[in-house]
Amino acid sequence: MFLDRLLKTNEPLAQLAFAWQQDGTVLPDTYLIDLDMLTKNAESIKAAADAHDIKLYFMLKQLGRNPILAHHLADLGYAGAVCVDFREALVMAEAGVPLGNVGHLVQTPRAAMERIVAARPDIMTVYSVEKAAEIGAAAKSQGFEQPIMLRALGEGDMLYPGQYGGFPLVELGATVDAIEALPGVRIAGVCSFPCLLFSEEAGRVVPTLNADTVRRAAAALEARGYHDLQLNMPSASCTDTVGLVAELGGTHMEPGHGLSGTTPWHACPAGANAPEGVAYAYVSEVSHNLDGRSYCYAGGHYRRGHLSNALVGTSLAEAKRVHVTPPADECIDYHFELSEPSRVDDGVLMCFRTQLFVTRSEVAVVSGLSHGKPQLEGIFDTQGHQLR
Repeated sequence: MFLDRLLKTNEPLAQLAFAWQQDGTVLPDTYLIDLDMLTKNAESIKAAADAHDIKLYFMLKQLGRNPILAHHLADLGYAGAVCVDFREALVMAEAGVPLGNVGHLVQTPRAAMERIVAARPDIMTVYSVEKAAEIGAAAKSQGFEQPIMLRALGEGDMLYPGQYGGFPLVELGATVDAIEALPGVRIAGVCSFPCLLFSEEAGRVVPTLNADTVRRAAAALEARGYHDLQLNMPSASCTDTVGLVAELGGTHMEPGHGLSGTTPWHACPAGANAPEGVAYAYVSEVSHNLDGRSYCYAGGHYRRGHLSNALVGTSLAEAKRVHVTPPADECIDYHFELSEPSRVDDGVLMCFRTQLFVTRSEVAVVSGLSHGKPQLEGIFDTQGHQLR
């Protein structure tokens, strides 16, 4: 999906992937993350956000919840980490990373509540009055009041399977009444997901009904006397969508794939000149040949990644392009199938949309590449723990 864009915007990373595979610096099934390119992308998004008075939380589940990246983004002025589930919140808190929005896609469970609340998130998203009460009890016991954000649901809103939850707009009044009676929490914002999506038909990123739901919920809260609310409008957050969120009245965005230059917008012809370059690459190695095809080590497959092509060889200069057949969704990704025979041990370079935290890959962070002096900062698992 992003192989050609990688070669266009970040050829040095492609060259390094082959070099490090050949000399054994990295194992097969490794994602290389270019800290310099990620910095360039992050600075571009933040400059646009600052110009529109929008605050940014950074989302790193796509890049393996990596603490090096997290601390770097915080140093650039990002307001904290988006922790869509409790495991990510715990990893970030343990690494001393400031927490931004916690719990948007997965609520914080009781057993982790005290530790996560103790990290003082900027805001915590809730789906239920019961969960708001648990947050309030933990915050009160620690001597402060925790800001919370309501995930609002409107008729016709888009929800992905496995992500259902929130407060219907028609029940918002009763919900607010109940939460206002709870000690330890205060309502400070409204969110939904996804508020923006890339439209193939329109050839651009467009608002969803969810964005209007956020605005309607905020208006209802403001009518009750609430002010300075956070209107969080995530998805497809990148330099080119900041202005759209500002027009919609949003106050916060959550760049994830925008930081790595790998949103659907970046893959379409209209987004060819987007300022973000590709900041990661996937490198593997040919394992064996069979029946006119070759097979490389896998482990990093993401079933919505739109994987289709790879480069195979010992260097970028002599690599051949082959078609990739990923494993069926019901199968374990032990190997990727390549369309023609290849030399065993040759490197395999791919670049596709991914969510590293659901893979079993390794993650290598490299700095200095933009200056021609690449340095390995560390190799991590996809949950943000350093391996070596």
